[in-house]
Amino acid sequence: MRHPVKTHLPSEEAPIEWAVTADGVLYTAQIPIREDGSIETGDMSLQAELTFANLKRTVEAAGGTLDDVTQVLVYLTRKDDFQGMNAVYRRYFGKPFPNRATVIVAGLMVPGAAIEIVAYAHLNR
Repeated sequence: MRHPVKTHLPSEEAPIEWAVTADGVLYTAQIPIREDGSIETGDMSLQAELTFANLKRTVEAAGGTLDDVTQVLVYLTRKDDFQGMNAVYRRYFGKPFPNRATVIVAGLMVPGAAIEIVAYAHLNR
């Protein structure tokens, strides 16, 4: 059974949770959203910083740390943003890094967002 994680992020009217756990695994998707619900639409360094900060706070709210993250899927709308995202990513994760895939997509559902991440973490160590 899945259990929602209470996060610092605003509740949406959409039928989603920012994060859920099931059998000791955290499932979450993150975007560059502020606590007030506004979206960071600046350059990739600003968007990635907010997105990965949201991930960190969400993992901690679930009782884990970024060391528990095992896989990260990164969706970018522009190939040119890869280096900027990667620079921020390295500030949040160290060796051994989580498994990661990065995909360039035509667009995201959130207007102005150029990054979305999906992450999985094993919380039972």
